[in-house]
Amino acid sequence: MSQPILTLDFLDIPAPTPEAALSAEVRVSPATRTGRQRKLYIESYGCQMNFSDSEIVSSILFDEGFDTIDTLEGADLVLLNTCSIREKAEQTVRMRLSQINGHKKRNPGLLVGVLGCMAERLKAKFLEEEKLVDLVVGPDAYRDLPNLIREVDGGQKAVNVLLSREETYADITPVRLNSNGVSAFISIMRGCDNMCSFCVVPFTRGRERSRDAHSILQEASDLVAAGYREVTLLGQNVDSYKWASADGAEHVNFAQLLERVALVSPQLRVRFATSHPKDITDEVLYTMARHRNICKFIHLPAQSGNSRILSLMNRTYDRPWYEARVVAIRRILGDDCAISTDMIAGFCSETEAEHQDTKSLMEHVRYDMAYMFFYSERPGTLAARKLADDVPLETKKRRLQEIIDLQQQHSAERNARAVGRVHEVLVENFSKRSQEHLSGRNSQNQVVVFPKLNFRKGDYVQVFVHSSTASTLLGEAV
Repeated sequence: MSQPILTLDFLDIPAPTPEAALSAEVRVSPATRTGRQRKLYIESYGCQMNFSDSEIVSSILFDEGFDTIDTLEGADLVLLNTCSIREKAEQTVRMRLSQINGHKKRNPGLLVGVLGCMAERLKAKFLEEEKLVDLVVGPDAYRDLPNLIREVDGGQKAVNVLLSREETYADITPVRLNSNGVSAFISIMRGCDNMCSFCVVPFTRGRERSRDAHSILQEASDLVAAGYREVTLLGQNVDSYKWASADGAEHVNFAQLLERVALVSPQLRVRFATSHPKDITDEVLYTMARHRNICKFIHLPAQSGNSRILSLMNRTYDRPWYEARVVAIRRILGDDCAISTDMIAGFCSETEAEHQDTKSLMEHVRYDMAYMFFYSERPGTLAARKLADDVPLETKKRRLQEIIDLQQQHSAERNARAVGRVHEVLVENFSKRSQEHLSGRNSQNQVVVFPKLNFRKGDYVQVFVHSSTASTLLGEAV
């Protein structure tokens, strides 16, 4: 049986963001062997939020007597934490479930479950029609997993896909399954209130709610104490984070939260994802400018460079608004602040001229990197109900390739700007190509590879960059 590929987080290229889930990626959770009787094997697909959720699930089941193992063999429970953002993501999961069911026929006591967005979207269909799984659990029902597993142990199928307006899992300490011991995710909010017409997230993850600010700061402090040197604050739209204490005496917005996390320790780098162009404020940008340990990298998904298409997407901003936000970033943080984006090629009714507008926006901004897709209609979304998916697939693919080619040029140009300068690099791991070289990222999220010498994971190293490729900077420690 072929092993699923690892996600790209800890290799020599940057990781995707929640709004830019890459359906081809799957992360296998590593082993935690403490002698517990039952064994959990979990695969996570799609976005960083799913990977973070898998750490919450593993924590819940650890308390129920499950160790995590990193191979299918020997598992008592197999969970796939799924993504629904594109049709290909769901096809990948279905194929994987078919493989696992072949294994289950040889191991009849094995329990198989589906978690996450695909579970929420398809609900009982997995149990009733496809008969691929024993339990189906939505993103807000993970606390119910022990009860659901007991139902399955008793010979029943089990499902809980109820969405919540309150659940944030703030009191659960995640098991850091997929960390390199240097970088970790902190989920600061769940759900999304932005009803983008192409997106299933509001239907699969529910309404937006923010986590208690004090629990976030405690988690960050605990990570620093455990030796971590970087956190990424996660949310479908972090800029709309807004928490108030029960008595109403304390109110915290995202800029204030970002500053509080930065003040936890000067040795702790802080990143965040994902920002929505309609919500990112000058207050956030000035907060980034004040604190050296807040990384100068912003993921700002545009999706299209044409205002009519943006309106059909229900993005709630037009091209001039988006360009004004980029101007603000450059004015407050300087041209060295890296900006990445998402782009969708071939959205409903997109003309050739409107496609050229996307390319012209890319030329104007010159993104450091981008996640690029052709439009994939998702059942239940506003676009699927109201708009015709009328751009031919061949045209979508051709337009996508054009923006990919353009972005490769821009990424190479932006990386070339880093040559001849010294960068502070947080070492995350060995280079994927050599145990004699280390790999880390600078503040701009650019991957830097250099000879290891006596440096180790978690060290901050001053690296002189002498050359670059489209995806990597090469240098020497100074």
